[in-house]
Amino acid sequence: MQAEINVLGTFETNIDGVSIVPSAAKPRHLLAVLALNAGRVMTATTLIEELWGAKAPRSAYKTLQTYVMQLRKFIADTLPGVDRYRSRKILETRQTGYSLWLDREALDADRYVWLAAAGRAAGAEGDYVTAERMLRAALAVWRGPLLVDVSLGPHLEIEATRLSESRLTDLTLRIDADFCLGRHHQLLGDLAALCARHPYMENFRAQYMLALYRCGRPGQALEVYHDMRATIRDQFGVDPSPRLRMLHQAVLLGDPAIDDPRFVVNEWVPDAIAC
Repeated sequence: MQAEINVLGTFETNIDGVSIVPSAAKPRHLLAVLALNAGRVMTATTLIEELWGAKAPRSAYKTLQTYVMQLRKFIADTLPGVDRYRSRKILETRQTGYSLWLDREALDADRYVWLAAAGRAAGAEGDYVTAERMLRAALAVWRGPLLVDVSLGPHLEIEATRLSESRLTDLTLRIDADFCLGRHHQLLGDLAALCARHPYMENFRAQYMLALYRCGRPGQALEVYHDMRATIRDQFGVDPSPRLRMLHQAVLLGDPAIDDPRFVVNEWVPDAIAC
């Protein structure tokens, strides 16, 4: 049996090439949380909290059972030749809850985590070619926000936040790997878009400053700094971090350290090459 579970974007769960995702909102939500935790037992209490939050009706447990039965029937009806016993093995009842028994390798979120971990490990070893390739492959797994077409309860919300934050970190690391490979010219467009999309993230602003400086545009690099300072002062009443202020000073002074391809702005300490 071949399965495919996609949660990094539009929700899809296929078995042998056939979708088992129902159109009804609550059963779809239930399948999504089970799919994201494929192979793990999700307790009835956790599932009820996910589906209804603090406003669970008194009939929540019986309603949950009904949704499970609907999912099993949908699985059996969707896949030709699948009998009732097999659908019960795919969506199994356990003592404390339920589990969707599909191969974890089918889950795109896990593929992302594995690829990203390999990229980070390569970067830590100084293999920036492999780091950039693996991190780029990991980021390519994403097709949009996690479970973009599913209502998120408290547990899926936490998982969405965790994975989204990991994605931003891995994007920063992939850009750092590109810097170490001397690809600053190719980064300008992406960094301009990232700064517009994430106006309060200093990492992208610092990387954009560095790319502009290395492309012979120090004046524009300084403009990026002043725009960031004005933005966070207006919004939060604070100044940029010491790290960003030191990068600003380095650009003003034309510090040769930041011309070195091995320099990584997000790990910078004064008077030192960071990678």
